[in-house]
Amino acid sequence: MPGFELFGDKERKEVNDVLDSGVLMRYGFDGMRNGHWKAKELEQTLEEKLQVKHAQLVSSGTAAVTIALAAAGIGAGDEVIMPTFTFVASFEAIMMLGAIPVLVDIDDTLTLDPKAVEAAITPKTKAIMPVHMCGSMADMGALIKICEEHDLILLEDSSQATGATYKGKPLGSIGDLGCLSLDFVKIITAGEGGAVLTNNPKYALHADHFSDHGHDHKGNDRGAETHPFLGYNFRISELHAAVGLAQLKRLDEFVAIQKKNYNMLREALSSIPEITFRTVPEGGEESYSFLSFFLPDIETARKASAALKDHGVDACFHYYDNNWHYIRKWEHLKELKTLYPIPAEVKEGLKYLQTKTFEQSDSYIGRNISCLIKLSWTEEEVKERANKMRNVITSVLTKS
Repeated sequence: MPGFELFGDKERKEVNDVLDSGVLMRYGFDGMRNGHWKAKELEQTLEEKLQVKHAQLVSSGTAAVTIALAAAGIGAGDEVIMPTFTFVASFEAIMMLGAIPVLVDIDDTLTLDPKAVEAAITPKTKAIMPVHMCGSMADMGALIKICEEHDLILLEDSSQATGATYKGKPLGSIGDLGCLSLDFVKIITAGEGGAVLTNNPKYALHADHFSDHGHDHKGNDRGAETHPFLGYNFRISELHAAVGLAQLKRLDEFVAIQKKNYNMLREALSSIPEITFRTVPEGGEESYSFLSFFLPDIETARKASAALKDHGVDACFHYYDNNWHYIRKWEHLKELKTLYPIPAEVKEGLKYLQTKTFEQSDSYIGRNISCLIKLSWTEEEVKERANKMRNVITSVLTKS
């Protein structure tokens, strides 16, 4: 996913603007800025590019999810339904607010299975959080319907899918709230950063205040601002925003490169009958940041993953054995290994993980390999990689 592969003069210009002004903080110091407000400009550009009324920049994607939940009033004892395949930040953000992550199975989209979501709803459920992993999405139409029927918040974690769309709408703009990550290994990067997206003015105001110690941001005297409610420090810096601004302006360029490389690899692997590709819901277009496919069984996938590494094909992930993206290895969550006492509601709410199994998720993740699509490859390198991947996987299948 990394936009950092193509850093250049545009990123340097935006950063130099900040260094020339000497103001690295996004708020205040109006007279010193020489008109440079990188965070504000990036928020406006996000709103235009991702078709939302409000964007709030914050310090990370994890912060974005935390703030989005808080903005919607989700906290102690509330349940948030999320997928078994994600990044650990998803459940960390939920637990930070004293809410309970309720993990449910994925389907062949590699994201939330709507049937599993429906079955997991209880009177404590407050939100459904699809995580658009590896550049693509869940059946958003089905999830929207479920949320409408049960009066639930739909919160999109679109950290790995900036540039993808569903029925013409950018991911992150579809739910009540959306979240982006702008960290170093996302399709566009600020180095570190994130964003909360929403069309709801109340949620936008909450996110604006909560992310900066509860400041109301009225007037031009920061010391005179009031604090309508408690908040915390999740601010982004002007330096990070400057990099993100330059990168966001290149999003279409990055997606086009990824799509070209993706299609060449997919065409090569399509000649292997045993391979099936992840399902993209009707009306969806992924960001092409990963090529995700399924092999016949977990042992074949493990052998193919090892063989690809042995033959120098990097960045092809078999997430079943990954410590950070699939529930199977999340012992620190299952055993509640923390530095501080867990709230009683959360401790009680997570007891289900001691016995809960996820056979459906195991089947999909166990057979899946997701290969990163890089921006810096030449056409010749992509062709060479495509041939090598096809030959290696064919060899593994022949021997199985």
